[in-house]
Amino acid sequence: MEQLFKLYNKYRSAILYLFFGGCTTLVNIICYYVLYQHIHASNLLSTVTAWFVSVLFAYATNRTLVFESTASGMKALAYEIAAFFGCRLATGIMDTVIMVLAVDCMHWNSLLWKIISNVLVVIANYVASKWFIFKSKG
Repeated sequence: MEQLFKLYNKYRSAILYLFFGGCTTLVNIICYYVLYQHIHASNLLSTVTAWFVSVLFAYATNRTLVFESTASGMKALAYEIAAFFGCRLATGIMDTVIMVLAVDCMHWNSLLWKIISNVLVVIANYVASKWFIFKSKG
């Protein structure tokens, strides 16, 4: 049991990121699916709205539970928020381009490509969060 705790502590942020990244992905996919399949919003509107909702969820969980950010003060918080949303905007654009090309241009399965796109987005977001946004100062 002690070995398990050591392993968890060693990879804690990656494990928590994968868990909350999975939750964020689920929020994104469900939001997209409901908007696109049930409300019949356009693919683009569904993708952008799902991105926005999932980024709000991701910031809250990443800041407090995954990377345990200690940034405080207006300047530090403004930098952290700008960096987080800026990186997420870049991966949101990546997601949108993938979805438009795969669904609108190629007419491939929208749900399958939403999942594939989200896997790529989660990887890119982890790298940005770990090494750029929430990097430890010590």
